[in-house]
Amino acid sequence: MTKVIIYTKPSCPYCDMAKKLLTEHHFSFEEIRIDLDDSKREEMIRLSHRRTVPQIFINGQSIGGYDDLAELVKSGKLKQLIT
Repeated sequence: MTKVIIYTKPSCPYCDMAKKLLTEHHFSFEEIRIDLDDSKREEMIRLSHRRTVPQIFINGQSIGGYDDLAELVKSGKLKQLIT
């Protein structure tokens, strides 16, 4: 089964857009809020080498943020990663 994880924080429009895009395409995901636990922020940075949110992972592979996700959807490559 495919595992999608998205690191987010509140009041982040790109986080909201990424979650909406995943939901619209019927992809379930686990949301990890980095504002609730500093260790999760550090985990996100360690795994993605990025400090911005959202950071999205599919089966442990970093795909980047919202713009990267939107490009994968547009190109049809997201379904290939998830299936």
